[in-house]
Amino acid sequence: MATPVRTEGPGTVVPARPGGAATGRGPVARIGRATRTAPGRLRLAGALLAVVTVAFGALTAWQVNSRAQAAERVVSHRQPLSQAAADIHRSLADADTTAATGFLLAGAEPKSVRDRYEQDLATASRLIAEAAARTTASSPAQGWLATLNQQVPVYAGLVESARADNRQGFPLGGAYLRYASDQMRTVLLPAAAQLSAAENEELAADYAEARSVPWAAYGLGALALAALVCVQVVLFRRTNRVFNIGLLGATAAVLAGVLWLTVAGTGADSALRDSERNGAAPLRALNAARVDVLTARLAENLHFVARGSSTKYAELWTRTTEHMTGSDGAAGAQTGTLPDALRLAPADARAAIADAQQQYRQWRDRHVAASKLENVDADYQGALDATVTVKEADVPKTADASFNAADQRLAQAADTEQKQFRRAAEGTDGDLRTAAAAVAVLALVAAAAAVRGLGRRLAEYR
Repeated sequence: MATPVRTEGPGTVVPARPGGAATGRGPVARIGRATRTAPGRLRLAGALLAVVTVAFGALTAWQVNSRAQAAERVVSHRQPLSQAAADIHRSLADADTTAATGFLLAGAEPKSVRDRYEQDLATASRLIAEAAARTTASSPAQGWLATLNQQVPVYAGLVESARADNRQGFPLGGAYLRYASDQMRTVLLPAAAQLSAAENEELAADYAEARSVPWAAYGLGALALAALVCVQVVLFRRTNRVFNIGLLGATAAVLAGVLWLTVAGTGADSALRDSERNGAAPLRALNAARVDVLTARLAENLHFVARGSSTKYAELWTRTTEHMTGSDGAAGAQTGTLPDALRLAPADARAAIADAQQQYRQWRDRHVAASKLENVDADYQGALDATVTVKEADVPKTADASFNAADQRLAQAADTEQKQFRRAAEGTDGDLRTAAAAVAVLALVAAAAAVRGLGRRLAEYR
C-alpha cells in the first residue's frame, strides 16, 4: 500500500503524518498557535479566567448548600428527634414511678396520680409513632422504636392486672407490679436509652457537617484571585497601563465572594456552637439527671411495694443516687448527673437546677427518716406515710412532695435549654443559603467582567 505524501516545496516530498498533527489541525496545535500571538494569549487568558471563576462559584454554592441542609436538619429534624427520644425515656420512667405511687395508695389513689400515669404512656406512645414516621427505614433507631412500640402495651397490661388485684386485696398484685417494673427497667428503658444514643449520634454527625469548613471552595477562590492578579501584572508589564477596569471588577467580585463566604460561615459556626453549648449538650446532661431522679423515686416506691421482702430496691436507690450526685453523695460533689447538668447549664437554667438539687437533699433527708421508721422502729405504715400519702395536711411533708418539686424544677430548666437551642440555631441554614447564592452570582459577575476587560484589549488589535 502506497504511503501518502505531501509536498513541502519545489522538488521536496515528505510522508504525511496521520491524524492531521503535522497540518496543525489538532486542538493542541491550535492552542499552541494561539499562544504565539498577543490576541490569542488574551483569548486563552479570558477563557481560563471565566472557567476558574465560574468553577469557584459553583463549588462554593454546592459546599455551602450542603452545610445549609445539615444545619436545617439539626434544627428541624435531628435535635427534635434526639429530644423526643429523651422524652420517651423520661415519660416511660415517670409512668413506672407513678404506677408504683398509685399502687401504694390503692383505693385512695388521687385522680391526678392516675392521670399522670396515663398521660405519660400517651406521651410515650405518641412520640414513638412520630419518631417512627420521621426516621428512615435504614436507621438503627427503627429497631428500638419497634421494640418500644410492641412492649409499651404489654407493660400497660401488666400494670392494669396489678391494679385490679391490688384493689381486691390479692397479694399477687404486688408481684405483677414488680414484674411490670422489671420489664420496664430491663426491656423498655434500655431500648429507649439505645434510641436516644442513636439519635444523639445522628445529631452529632449533622452538627459536624453543618460546621465543616469548605476548604475546596477557599482553595479555588484563592486560585481565581491569583490568576486574576497574574493576568493584570502581565498586562501592566506589556501595555504600561496600570488598571484594567474589567479585571479589577472581577477581582473585587471574587474577593467579595470569599469574604461573604467567610463571614457567613463564621457566623453559622458560631451560632451552631452556641446552640450546642447552651442547648443540645446541657439538655443531654439534664435528661440523664431527670431519669436518675425518676429511677430513685421508683426504687423508693417499689421498696414499699415489696414490703421488705427484698433488698434490691434499696440497693437500686443507693446506686442511682450515687450516680446522680456523686459517689459520696455530698452536696459539694463534682461528679454525677445532677452536678453535670448544673455545670453545663446556661445561666438562665442554673437557678432551677440548683433549686432541684436543694429539693433532692430534702428528699434524701426524708427518705433516711422513713428508712429509720421502717428498719429501727418497725413502723411500716409510718414509713409509708412519710413517703407518700393522700392526707392533704401531710402531703407537703412527704418524700413524694420533695421529689415532685425537684422534677418540676428540672422540667423548667429543660424548657429553658430547649428555647436556648432554638434561639441560637434557627436561621443559620437561611444565612448559608443566602451566602451560597450570593457567591454564585458574584462568580458569574467576575467571569463576565474578566472577559469584558480582556475584550477591550483585544479590540486594540483590530
